[in-house]
Amino acid sequence: MAALAPAVLWSSGCAADLVAPSDTAPVGAVDAAQPPAAAAKPDVAGALAVLATLPVKGRAPRTGYERARFGEAWTDDVDVEGGHNGCDTRNDILKRDLSAPITKDGTAGCKVLSGTHFDEYTGETGSFTSGPDTSPLVQIDHLVPLSNAWQTGAQQLDESARTALANDPLNLQAVAGAVNQEKGDGDAATWLPPRKAYRCTYIGRQIEVKARYGLWVTQAEHDAMTRVLSDCDTSDSPAAPRSETAPTDHADTYFAHCADARAAGAAPLYAGRPGYRPEMDGDGDGVACESA
Repeated sequence: MAALAPAVLWSSGCAADLVAPSDTAPVGAVDAAQPPAAAAKPDVAGALAVLATLPVKGRAPRTGYERARFGEAWTDDVDVEGGHNGCDTRNDILKRDLSAPITKDGTAGCKVLSGTHFDEYTGETGSFTSGPDTSPLVQIDHLVPLSNAWQTGAQQLDESARTALANDPLNLQAVAGAVNQEKGDGDAATWLPPRKAYRCTYIGRQIEVKARYGLWVTQAEHDAMTRVLSDCDTSDSPAAPRSETAPTDHADTYFAHCADARAAGAAPLYAGRPGYRPEMDGDGDGVACESA
């Protein structure tokens, strides 16, 4: 594989999983990829510093791009985190990004049948169920879309490096199928996650992917990334609520003001969680009372 730049910080949709649910079992011993280190609080200064090192160029022609240029989809035969662990990449990411995933018997804890999905891009929580009609509702997004990567330097990588890029957990996120289709192959200049609280982490991860694989940014992409990061307040970038850690001791509690929620130790308040009211969410990002 071509030499890759070391990590400094911290699309295309997936094919539908056509295996219908059957027997279930708790997650087995095979480890899935771990969440990127900056998921909870992005290193804004570090991201800006790395962005400053990325070359700024125009897009190369899309000529010659096809998904097959990035190897077999979701292959486990890849030298990235989670590679060679016996599970395909799609199921690794589902295990990482779903709460309480249930896996199929006889698959060594690989085949994900169901779980709870918190969509980092929209802030909405839903369920995932494996099946021909339901699997496409949760897709695996490439934060740096593969066609964007192809036009910003990946043409110059060998196939093993491109396969690594396509399966690197840093560049992958389980998201709602509808929002993934809306994004398409948009870059930072043309598409950002609707959930504002995740945009800084999203851009930080894109920058690290570009640095790790020696890709460049266009001027418009660079400027958009700079704008997003310049507006970040890292103290107000909470991690996504997870069902296993979300507060449960404020049920049926009404907070008249954010000060009351903070005094009770309940802030910040998340959409769909006890105590949240849209009237308290000034910027409409699904997180209320996130700052004093």
